Amino acid sequence: MPANRYDASEVGKLIDKLIDQIAGAFSPDTPLNVVGIRTRGETLAERITLKLRDAHGFSKLGRGALDITLYRDDLAEIGPRPLVRPTHLTIEIDGIPMLLVDDVAFTGRTVRAALDALSDFGRPSAIRLGVLVDRGGRELPIQPDFCALNLKDLPRERHVQVSLAESDGRDEITIT
Repeated sequence: MPANRYDASEVGKLIDKLIDQIAGAFSPDTPLNVVGIRTRGETLAERITLKLRDAHGFSKLGRGALDITLYRDDLAEIGPRPLVRPTHLTIEIDGIPMLLVDDVAFTGRTVRAALDALSDFGRPSAIRLGVLVDRGGRELPIQPDFCALNLKDLPRERHVQVSLAESDGRDEITIT
């Protein structure tokens, strides 16, 4: 059974592990777009981009943020006034590889919605998925290409919460 809590130091090591996986899969000399799914995926994407640039020598990185609210298949369950935040994709999408980033992979429905949303903006040459935590429980045939923490044996009733300093005041992963 996994730990119930991962502190800031452990989260930092997990993020570094994820970045090392990504850096090993892409050439630092070719273009790569890093797009985060709002909210914590966006924060992780920013951290990944900075580290790829500063520690791994990537020089042709584009950054974006994707809001998938209106593409969700459970939109009716959210309520009559879902919070829609802006999507920021002021980068060239067509023909450039993309790293799609989120904090937790669970059912696959968030990633499916993100793929639907991305198709409205262009066609990357390839899309790879990077997540901090894969908690298993997939309902769709979507799997991350890069993952720092694998919790695939986690029962469905357990909840994985990723907290990041930029939005939550601390880096932490809790399992409840």
